[in-house]
Amino acid sequence: MAIKSTIFKANLAIADIDHGYYADHALTLARHPSETDERMMVRLAALAIQAHQLNDLCNGDATLAFGAGLSDPDDPDASLTDFTGRKRVWIEVGQPEDKPLTKACSKADSVIVYCFNHAAEIWWKGIETKLSRLDKLQVWRIPTEASQALAQLAERSMQLQATVQEGAITLSSTQGSVHVEPVRWK
Repeated sequence: MAIKSTIFKANLAIADIDHGYYADHALTLARHPSETDERMMVRLAALAIQAHQLNDLCNGDATLAFGAGLSDPDDPDASLTDFTGRKRVWIEVGQPEDKPLTKACSKADSVIVYCFNHAAEIWWKGIETKLSRLDKLQVWRIPTEASQALAQLAERSMQLQATVQEGAITLSSTQGSVHVEPVRWK
């Protein structure tokens, strides 16, 4: 019998000062049995960083949601889908292969990868030339110390505040506060 995903609930209050986006999101995260708290919280931070696209691209008329993630490799970790069903923003977390990213670029207006952990530099050196031709792709590096600290905020029921300012995000809860400054690689 397969092990089921663990369900996490997050009430996320986003204050994106850079983009003038202020909203509360009630989110459900299904953590696959093979997914770590670190990866799950990077997914959540990535969604918070890109949430402003809901207004910027779709004037609020879209759905910002987590995908099946590790359960379905053809589904994004998070996405912004407009009312016609078109994927406006496709978000991947981790170190995906080049072929799924190429496929994602053909399905979405924009594809954003947030890589993290100590092996990210090795992954990037091996894949950078393969991804250079993908104009719709952005690759961001979450520093290892920050991604590991994000894992400490994980709880089955979370009340989180996300402040985005000058390209960085600070996630806060009763567990503490973590400041993340993503670095753009592509």
